[in-house]
Amino acid sequence: MAEFTHFDAAGQAHMVDVGDKNETRRVARAEGTIHMLAETYAMILGGNAKKGDVLGIARIAAIQGSKRTSELIPLCHPIPLTKVSVEFDTGTACEIRCLVTAETVGRTGVEMEALTAVSVALLTIYDMCKAVDRGMSMHGIRLLEKAGGKSGHWVAGAAAEEA
Repeated sequence: MAEFTHFDAAGQAHMVDVGDKNETRRVARAEGTIHMLAETYAMILGGNAKKGDVLGIARIAAIQGSKRTSELIPLCHPIPLTKVSVEFDTGTACEIRCLVTAETVGRTGVEMEALTAVSVALLTIYDMCKAVDRGMSMHGIRLLEKAGGKSGHWVAGAAAEEA
C-alpha cells in the first residue's frame, strides 16, 4: 500500500518536494452534482434568477477557484494552469452536473485544482439560489481521471476493477 506523501519520517506535515520531478503535461477531470427543487431548476435554466446568469457566474467562479487552490489547501503547490474548462450538464431534472478539466505542464498534478473548481462552482450555484431553495444538496464530488506524471493515467472505476 502506498504511503501518505505529506508527512515526513517523524509524522510532521510538510510540502512535498517536487523539484526533481520531470515537467510533463498533466490533466485532471472532476465532477460533482447539485440537486434542487424543480422550481429552482426551472429558474436557472430559464435565466430568471434574480442574481443573473447562474451557470455563467458559476463557470467563472470555478475557474477563479481553480487558480486559488494553493491558497485554500495548505500543502498544495501553486500551479501555473494552462487550461481550465467548465461544463454543466442539465440533462437530469432537478440536478445540475458540473464537469471540470484542468491542465498544466509541470511537476505535480492538477487533481486538487479540478476538484476545487467543481466545489466552488456548486457552492456558487447554491449561493445564488439559496433565497428560494435552502435545501439544495451537493454530492458526488470526485476525481474522474488524471493523466501525466510518474504515476501515469488513472481513471475512476478502473482502479477498483484492478484491486
